[in-house]
Amino acid sequence: MPLTILFMPESAYGPTNNCIGVGDILRRRGHRVVFAAEASWRGKLEALGFEEDLVDLAPPPAEDAEQDAGQFWKDFIRETAPEYRKSTLEQLETVTKPIWDSLIDGVKYCEPQLKAIIERVNPDVIVEDNVITFPALLTAGKKFVRIVSCNPLEARGENIAPVFSGLPADDRGEWDAFRAEYDRTHREIWTAFNEWSVAQGTEPLPDLDFIHEGDLNLYVYPEILDYVDARPLGPTWHRLDSSVRETDEEFELPFERNEGSLIYFSLGSLGSSDVELMQRVIDVLAATPHQYIVSKGPLHEEIKLPANMWGAEFLPQTKIVPLCDLVITHGGNNTTTEALHFGKPMILLPLFWDQYDNAQRVAELGYGVRLSTYTFTDEELLGAVTRLLGDAELRARVAAAGEEIRRRDGLRKAADLIEQLGQS
Repeated sequence: MPLTILFMPESAYGPTNNCIGVGDILRRRGHRVVFAAEASWRGKLEALGFEEDLVDLAPPPAEDAEQDAGQFWKDFIRETAPEYRKSTLEQLETVTKPIWDSLIDGVKYCEPQLKAIIERVNPDVIVEDNVITFPALLTAGKKFVRIVSCNPLEARGENIAPVFSGLPADDRGEWDAFRAEYDRTHREIWTAFNEWSVAQGTEPLPDLDFIHEGDLNLYVYPEILDYVDARPLGPTWHRLDSSVRETDEEFELPFERNEGSLIYFSLGSLGSSDVELMQRVIDVLAATPHQYIVSKGPLHEEIKLPANMWGAEFLPQTKIVPLCDLVITHGGNNTTTEALHFGKPMILLPLFWDQYDNAQRVAELGYGVRLSTYTFTDEELLGAVTRLLGDAELRARVAAAGEEIRRRDGLRKAADLIEQLGQS
């Protein structure tokens, strides 16, 4: 029986692309798939065959204001880039808390819109891929699916490092101090948001969490990186080893390959807004014998590429990574899981949020190298490139892991689970 499934992803590219991938499978199975995405996605989702019933997370900009998907977050990154030079502990007050503040404002602003959308669409299943609760999605009396497409440390536990910390799994020396600072910086805003959510009709939030669990909970992370033994999850939780969309356009290399390796460099749609950092990495790698494909992002006109590099504002990442030998990334969950899906080692330059956790996990389990994003030396970056490309044992191990991840087909597993929930 065909279902009506309403997706509400976070406005950033990662969660939206994840939902696009899963939604496309469900749409091709004959289900009605509607996106209540942020309004700047207008037309982009419809072009992929989905219905759009979009929301504003803030008052609309002036009519002549330029806007594209996630523009708010691009501006946010550019304005707050100096804060990323701070430790993860210091970022709790200057980066993490302001992000929560902005997210809470968006939730409150769009609550009436979401209620109206749910009434119009009348979904059988509501799927949210975000880090924060939208009460309208929980109080509609519909089956509710939560997707975690950030690092699964967001599902917390005593025996795993605190989320957003980037701290090692095998050294608990700084865990308690980080948790105490998170409590100090976030207790007040969490308490107020919890009270507001309960007033809208939700159950109380878990302590210091900003989102509820669903009837079904999915998280995107390869088992080889997961925290399964240290933090077991309940029966409603299911891991997707990857969730790689199949909607990206085909890609052909716009240049001839030389005898060097091919490397993909992306700091994500948000991190690429830090032009100074992008240019630093590019300039260091310019003298190597390798070729590079660079995801230049929204400020692409400000980024200058040398002769051994080619790039563009938007790239079909899932078609490019399979062609490459190495990925240099900010450690966003999409790029991290996609790199392993295709069996590629990584160099990680984390900036904020869960990126530190992903970078730490990849490095401590031996699938790549984590560098200090703003203080790495030229020699450290060049050495990491040489070491990872030259480590035949590592490359074989990551390639084998990729084969297993692809075999598990997380995209269709997610679609199956959502379908089963809707038809139960």
